[in-house]
Amino acid sequence: MSVTVPPAQRPPHLPKHRILTLLVVVLLIAIPAGYLVQSAFVSRESGRSKQREAARTTLHYEWPSKVQRRIYEVPVPHGASYVAYYEANAWEKSTLHVQFRTSRKHLDTFLREIGTDRSALRDGRVTISGKQADEVGWRFRGTGRSYAGLLLAQSRPAPDLAVTVDTTPRERPRVYVVSTLAF
Repeated sequence: MSVTVPPAQRPPHLPKHRILTLLVVVLLIAIPAGYLVQSAFVSRESGRSKQREAARTTLHYEWPSKVQRRIYEVPVPHGASYVAYYEANAWEKSTLHVQFRTSRKHLDTFLREIGTDRSALRDGRVTISGKQADEVGWRFRGTGRSYAGLLLAQSRPAPDLAVTVDTTPRERPRVYVVSTLAF
């Protein structure tokens, strides 16, 4: 004698539509939720790096970003070393201080890219103001070094550039630039 189990007492089978429902839930809910969590962590880290950047009060020994170099029109030449920058923003104006050491050939390239040449440099002239120099700790007076400088005043919206070059003999030129954007 065989015993038949009534249909209500059989174990449930997993119908195909339940697998399809599970797949839809995963695709429509779980994956976007994972993406949102990842985006939140990336955004949080980005905010922290921007906060660190804004909190700087002195030179940062790193190349300025391409965007900063383009906005402030400071083309740091290829092969430059000891590159450092500091950006200060305010309502009326923003400034970018950049320093680097380069070869005499690349100094000519830099000057050509900002729209001038070596003949515009005036020996014995420091074109960066004491206040601008003090912001980042640059010392030009009483150091026994020789300097040449130029001021490049441009029409708005282009920035004004103050360039001072340490031309001490037998050394690679050190270039100091303060680019000022007035709004």
